[in-house]
Amino acid sequence: MLHLRFSHRALRFNFSARTSRGALAEHVAWYLHLVDDALPIVEGIGEAAPLAGLSPDYGPDFPRAIANLCQRFNAGALTAFSAADAPAFVGPGLPALTFALETAALDLGRGGRHQLYDNAFSRGEAALPINGLVWMGDAAFMREQIQQKLAAGYSCLKLKIGGLDFATELALLAEIRAVAPPEQLTLRVDANGAFAPAEALGKLAQLAAFAIHSIEQPIAAGQPVALAELCRTSPIPIALDEELIGVTDPARQAALLDAVRPAYIVLKPTLLGGHAATRQWIALAEARGIGWWITSALESNVGLNAVAQLTGEYDVHGFAQGLGTGQLYHNNLTAPLLISDGALRYAPEGTWEAPG
Repeated sequence: MLHLRFSHRALRFNFSARTSRGALAEHVAWYLHLVDDALPIVEGIGEAAPLAGLSPDYGPDFPRAIANLCQRFNAGALTAFSAADAPAFVGPGLPALTFALETAALDLGRGGRHQLYDNAFSRGEAALPINGLVWMGDAAFMREQIQQKLAAGYSCLKLKIGGLDFATELALLAEIRAVAPPEQLTLRVDANGAFAPAEALGKLAQLAAFAIHSIEQPIAAGQPVALAELCRTSPIPIALDEELIGVTDPARQAALLDAVRPAYIVLKPTLLGGHAATRQWIALAEARGIGWWITSALESNVGLNAVAQLTGEYDVHGFAQGLGTGQLYHNNLTAPLLISDGALRYAPEGTWEAPG
């Protein structure tokens, strides 16, 4: 018989005292532990780490939701359970929890070794290119991060913008381009919906001077008409991010992509509902010639590993993914996930620290 329990860890950011995002000084990750009584030493582990302000399942009721899930699961006296069963079992409105249960089932099914899929990345044979994330903060803090990422050999940087005076942000981009031209460095920016629709096109025109690869969510989600017009006229390719959250019906997903016609979509399994939900978005995007990349959402190394191994199922053609967030915490779970030369690698024989 299968049993499910949970634990959690409060993750603490390395830079909480220096960033303007003070509310994110700590981030709680919850872990599902799935065990088969026939072999109790093998445990499948999945992570649910909903984000404040973004995740549909974030809030004071989440601890009760995860406890209720375990209670229902154990009351069912299940002898078999697969990742494909997870979305229906969890139900709607709990994407992070669905992601965790899918991951735990995938892990248990492959021997509890944190190798969820059999691909070149999970076997340690290939690395995934990633962008260097420059977190939002004051100008000095962002400048320090930029210098560190360039020195570390990243060929793609992603800057969070919208939190500083726009002229200061343009000056930071000019500093980058002064030492790293477009043929050496790809630049992405993420506005997190910071621009008002009336000002967005003018700001995009100014950003275009720095050969920006793409901008994520220039205006706030929920304005499809304005967003579609911006995608049609923008001098910079636009990627949808927050716009995808909560859109779970395939017909609605297809209608959104058809109406807005973005250049890219940014996929965060924790926010979208897990492995199967992410695959569904990819299929819809590829059918329409829309590009995509996968991004972690501040999970600990358990969730980051799951997102990376899902990414490893696809040939990303050297296209940088957003999988560098494991370095943000000073008390992250120890894991054999290694970043070097702007790429994430997995060492299958490496050591994992078990959650509580």
